[in-house]
Amino acid sequence: MATPAEWINGDESAKEMLSRVLTERPFLLIPPLHRVPLRVGNVVEIVGPSPSAKTQILMQAAITSILPKEWKGVHYGGLERKVLYFDLDCRFDVERLAQLLRHHILSANRPSNKISTELNENLQEHDDTKDQTANYDEELFLACMKRFLYVRCYNSFEFLATLKTLRYRLQKESKGKSVAAHFLMIDSIGAFYWADRASTPLPVGGDNRKSLSLQSVVETVVKEIQKLLLVQPMLLLATKATILGGGDFKRSFGRAPQDASDFRTTRSSQNHSYREYMPSVWQLFITHRILLQVSDDDPADSGYQDASTYACEWLLPSLGFSEKFCVTDLGLFMVT
Repeated sequence: MATPAEWINGDESAKEMLSRVLTERPFLLIPPLHRVPLRVGNVVEIVGPSPSAKTQILMQAAITSILPKEWKGVHYGGLERKVLYFDLDCRFDVERLAQLLRHHILSANRPSNKISTELNENLQEHDDTKDQTANYDEELFLACMKRFLYVRCYNSFEFLATLKTLRYRLQKESKGKSVAAHFLMIDSIGAFYWADRASTPLPVGGDNRKSLSLQSVVETVVKEIQKLLLVQPMLLLATKATILGGGDFKRSFGRAPQDASDFRTTRSSQNHSYREYMPSVWQLFITHRILLQVSDDDPADSGYQDASTYACEWLLPSLGFSEKFCVTDLGLFMVT
């Protein structure tokens, strides 16, 4: 039993504790997720119609993770952590990810790294100029891409099997000196909803075993993810496409539900209503939720040419206001 003096002295100073915590659990500061401090263990649901930049946000977060903080004296501001990316929509474009990563590397190596309208207008010029290859580090690019672990699943059974396999793999890697993963990304969690819902429940074994149904599949997915996060604590980002429909339970765009199971329908500023369709076991698993919408604003008004503009609002926790952001090849930027 520790003596009073030992309790007072402690094992580490406040500075050492903060340094350790911030190292083990770094913040995620990319727009539009920067308004809420997100850490390892949070489960963030990114909801929106197609297209609303959901996958783009995942890509930008992935780049932040796989880039190092510093490389050969150049500051990149990354986390130098692995990313586990589940592509359930089967539409992920790895070439797009590689293009965005190259843009970030080139941008960090330019004499001036200030994001401006002039820089945004000259993106294509940088792509076509051979002299820019002098600032491109192929070794860094390959090192970053090795930290991006991509898995494509075509149905819920493949998804569940991969989660189980991945858990055992991470258990082995945790015993070694392998780089830890920071993000677990699922794009999109509702991809198999209609197929699972239309399937006739099938018995898994004897009469004492429950049938495989939509509810049981989602329950098993949540349990496997929880087991995975116990082996390797990560920040989970999951996209979810919205369903168009009237619904009897309508909520305003800026109003958050009292709890996850109460989130039924959200009405946007464009008078489109979106119904919640995932089982309650998934809704209760969520710790944060952000809603995305396409904005009709002219990108030129925001100072970014040839950029797409979107609206976003935090529903869980509710921040009580909406914002707008632009998507460019160099990242996501808030519109003032």
